[in-house]
Amino acid sequence: MRMKILPPTLRVPRRYIAFEVISERELSREELVSLIWDSCLKLHGECETSNFRLWLMKLWRFDFPDAVRVRGILQCQRGYERRVMMALTCAHHHSGVRVAIHILGLSGTIRSATQKFIKPSKKDKY
Repeated sequence: MRMKILPPTLRVPRRYIAFEVISERELSREELVSLIWDSCLKLHGECETSNFRLWLMKLWRFDFPDAVRVRGILQCQRGYERRVMMALTCAHHHSGVRVAIHILGLSGTIRSATQKFIKPSKKDKY
């Protein structure tokens, strides 16, 4: 028997946070996920962070001469956007590397977040 997909009316509403990470060296996708989860866990704890339903959707790498910049889109549950953004901006280092996370904006779809805040060219895709 096939499992049925939840109808849109029963699904959890989501929001997409566009962010930029500036670091001294290039961070892998796994390191970024660890950085995001660690900052949320340190600020809000396990019970509150589990409600966020975080998921890293996409990443783009931009080359600059002075630092490595990565832009990305993070999915979270509606209603928890401010808490997630607050936790992200509190992160300042990860595994001995200094990092700075800037929130670029909030959107209801991945497409509009990409067009408004990321604006990648085809060669910048991660």
